[in-house]
Amino acid sequence: MASLPFQVLRAGALLLPLVTAACQTAPPPAIPSSSSATDVAPDYVIGPGDALSVFVFRSPELSMEVPVRPDGRISLPLVEDIDAAGRTPVQLSRQIEERLKTYVREPSVTVIVRSFVGPASRQIRIVGEAAQPRAIPFREGMTVLDALIQAGGLTRYAAGNSARLIRREGDASQTIQLRLDDLLRSGDMNQDVALRPGDTLVIPQGWF
Repeated sequence: MASLPFQVLRAGALLLPLVTAACQTAPPPAIPSSSSATDVAPDYVIGPGDALSVFVFRSPELSMEVPVRPDGRISLPLVEDIDAAGRTPVQLSRQIEERLKTYVREPSVTVIVRSFVGPASRQIRIVGEAAQPRAIPFREGMTVLDALIQAGGLTRYAAGNSARLIRREGDASQTIQLRLDDLLRSGDMNQDVALRPGDTLVIPQGWF
């Protein structure tokens, strides 16, 4: 009988790690943050065509990914036709919270931009003989070379050294001549002009 306490203690020692692991509380689910989304500035202004993730804390049934419609609005469960275009993600979050207060106690909303186009006034347009003519969202520090990379470079028919950058300044416009062939083939970085929101890069076709 003297060995009984030892056996009990030994069994308890073996079970203790299992009991401890079972009693540990699972960590709460992680809240999505903007660091996991597309890298956009905190003051980014949402525009039509953007894709958003709307996360309502403790309400997964209200959380979803939505596109911004051409009219600049989004629709969510309990929140129909709310204006998203022209607002930053934080501003839209607060607006959704206000609309949800009727249905949810102290709602906490996070809006994350998953993919973005931006309003027309914040876009760079590449037209003409680019491999992929397109409008791209402006980012701080963007240059002509950055825009060309996103457009896939020039076509074989492009007259790169006759390209021009059209910049609107109020009611007036400025035209900047560019030599894109020299930039791409010779590395002439003097042609890598800094871009501004609303710029249009025009690449004409050459004569053959």
